[in-house]
Amino acid sequence: MEAVTLQRTKSVLHVGCGAYARSKLHTEFLNGSWQEVRLDIDPDVGPDIVATMTDMSSVPDENHDAIYSAHNLEHLYPHEVPFALREFRRVLKPDGFALIVLPDLQAVAQLVADGKLVEPAYISPMGPIAPLDILFGFRPALAQGNAFMAHHTGFIGRSLSAALLEAGFAATLVQRHPDTLSLWALGFREPQTSDQFLTAQQRFLPLKL
Repeated sequence: MEAVTLQRTKSVLHVGCGAYARSKLHTEFLNGSWQEVRLDIDPDVGPDIVATMTDMSSVPDENHDAIYSAHNLEHLYPHEVPFALREFRRVLKPDGFALIVLPDLQAVAQLVADGKLVEPAYISPMGPIAPLDILFGFRPALAQGNAFMAHHTGFIGRSLSAALLEAGFAATLVQRHPDTLSLWALGFREPQTSDQFLTAQQRFLPLKL
């Protein structure tokens, strides 16, 4: 008889998941081999786990193959970021990685310097996004009383990579995405070879280097 190889389902912890929408995940996590576990501070969005990024003690050590965090870290205060990143690393399996997306303040600062503080920089699913929204939080959501949407810190590529390394990640890969004024970062628990970096870049980062 021909041997049958069963593919193990991997687990991605979707940190700061918000209201459920499968499309929020990166496309690589939608190929059928990943199981999404949703974590959010807001119980009203129905997450699997109610917790803050800075204290995910309800999540066991080395429990997930990947973390996906899109536009979350900027909602923390600067002194809270190391706690969150150390929590990210703690819950990852030894060969796991974190995929992080957040605003690129270097690009935003250029728009502000050009006098474009309130002009829309791009259109998101929520509507037009101006540099002022990127710096301090999406104004329509804040006006509706959603204090979770306020921004308290920010990053450029070099500072995000440094923060990941200081939190104990062994290797990082950070890329700027000009169209959405965002930074995309991969943080790996284990050192990576050049081939592993290239494969990860091709699968998870938006631009081909």
